[in-house]
Amino acid sequence: MDEFTLIKQGTIYNGIDEIPKVGDVLIKNGKIDLVADIVEGRVVNEARIIDASGYRVYPGFVEAHCHLGLDGYTGGLAEEDFNELNDCMTPQLSAVDGINPMDITFEMARRAGVTSVCCGPGSSNVLGGTFCVIKTVGTRIDDMIVKEKAAMKCAFGENPKACYKDSEIYCRMTIAAKLREMLKRAIEYEAHGEKYDAKLEALLPVVRKEIPLKAHVHRADDIFTAIRIAKEFDLKLTLDHCTEGHLIADELAKEGYCVAVGPSFGHASKKELENKTFETPAILANAGCRVSIITDSPVVQEQYLTLSAALAIKAGMTEHQALQAITSNAAAHIGADDRVGSIEAGKDADLVLTKGSPFDPEAKICYTIIDGKVVYKDLL
Repeated sequence: MDEFTLIKQGTIYNGIDEIPKVGDVLIKNGKIDLVADIVEGRVVNEARIIDASGYRVYPGFVEAHCHLGLDGYTGGLAEEDFNELNDCMTPQLSAVDGINPMDITFEMARRAGVTSVCCGPGSSNVLGGTFCVIKTVGTRIDDMIVKEKAAMKCAFGENPKACYKDSEIYCRMTIAAKLREMLKRAIEYEAHGEKYDAKLEALLPVVRKEIPLKAHVHRADDIFTAIRIAKEFDLKLTLDHCTEGHLIADELAKEGYCVAVGPSFGHASKKELENKTFETPAILANAGCRVSIITDSPVVQEQYLTLSAALAIKAGMTEHQALQAITSNAAAHIGADDRVGSIEAGKDADLVLTKGSPFDPEAKICYTIIDGKVVYKDLL
């Protein structure tokens, strides 16, 4: 039997249009079935009604780059599963094999309205492994997956240098050379059907342009190196962190790659972060880039995704730009915009109902809905 939920007469911020509209959202079997000024007819009698008068209705918030469930809340070696440090090339690793859905950080994310995250290995290695897109509710990772293979993590700059300075890597040229070598080997592996190689097998979706390289890049020159290599091998690419993106905003706008900015809280903990500023998202968005805002949780806790966006607003972003940066733009960045990131018919029924703007620290998340089910409610 079909299950209906009707969210009635909320102020809908759909993640696409700048001007909100008061209306109804009809959910059928976990999907958005209809968005209209008023939903009428027999289905209303069959639906569970949520009176959204006085509420704002948003798409579920989307995190485009994090390590949720791979680095546990209490920390320490027992919960560090986001890097393998014995080899600077580990493309064969897959995030779904390391995520712990029972970690309390998932509950924290839901309470903050974060309904989907792109999660994967950290940035110690030149090639770190495959990111996945998951919902933030569930006890079994297999049932939480939106996209099992979303992107292949690669890293430039200080992280791989620092981790492998005594063995394999000392300079940025070596990072680029090692990445080129692995990509070339993967192309030859596909062409000649060599004996099974787990590392090269994992890179086939990249060289086939099925998933992008997800490039950890902070410095402007590292950003350009990632672009140079992607063009050489005709690959898809996303640019994550982009700490110095504001210094080259016009160039990035011409290139057209999705850019994710953050984490922007805290000290410049390494040299390549010295130009970090909350102004970066606004400068990139105003130049014409498609911008997401990220926490890189646990670097910044996942529940502060909207606060990160709020600080970007304070530094020059419009509220609409900031909303897109954690909804529709973030969904596009991770290749999941066919399912999440906006309030449209056919999309997953992931919604957040708030009292006040989520970018106001005094605002309140009242409902978080994932796949049509209320997973968090606070009406007090």
